[in-house]
Amino acid sequence: MFSRRLFLAFATLAATVGFGSASHADALADITARGTIRIAVPQDFPPFGSVGTDMAPMGYDIDVANLIAEKLGVKTELVPVTSANRIPYLQTNKVDLVISSLGKNAEREAVIDFSSAYAPFYNGIFAPAELAAAKVEDLSGKVVGVTRGAVEDLELTKIAASDVTIKRYEDNNATISAFLSGQVEAIATGNVVAAAILAKNPPKRPELKFLIKNSPCYIGLNKNEPALLEKVNTIIATAKKDGALNAISQKWLKTDLPVDL
Repeated sequence: MFSRRLFLAFATLAATVGFGSASHADALADITARGTIRIAVPQDFPPFGSVGTDMAPMGYDIDVANLIAEKLGVKTELVPVTSANRIPYLQTNKVDLVISSLGKNAEREAVIDFSSAYAPFYNGIFAPAELAAAKVEDLSGKVVGVTRGAVEDLELTKIAASDVTIKRYEDNNATISAFLSGQVEAIATGNVVAAAILAKNPPKRPELKFLIKNSPCYIGLNKNEPALLEKVNTIIATAKKDGALNAISQKWLKTDLPVDL
């Protein structure tokens, strides 16, 4: 017979481990009640996040963090993180969201949830407007600069034909210089590097010709927070529709959001 003592013991255990919806914390409700949302952001990865001359954080991710807080009707508490500690900060409840150029993969999906994509992050072939190259076959006979050992170097080497001349440089600055000086016709690089070139308003402007590898950025949040996830996704969708997110992309990446983001 199921005794009263056993029932009370089970009830105590259920409360301790969180059985039942009544005991489950609701992050969105907590944020609303607190009046503040704690968001992990980068501080050493421009243009997504860095520190300005006034020592204030700035960048794409900071603007998105402030947009999320504004739409939630709460204040923003920015928490600087590194690539290594951003997910642990979320899991240990030091932050409510991670907006830190976070890519999605199976390993991360096993421990946290992701919003819809909010920022483009990719490697591709960039060249001046007059160079026509919609696919890798169009690089035949051309000279392409890459940073030695970078993801784009490895990926381009896999797919380029033997008549593509790949010139390798020791760092991004050398690759950029080779492009601007005309030593190479195109460069294989990331959109962040291309944005850094465009920010200088050079006479030779790199335009994306085609993607090599695509890994958009997502907002990370703890699992089993459906209300917060739905709210964040709604804010992102609205910001895409009304142009707010495109304005952030233009400001920091000097380009429009991809239509398929």
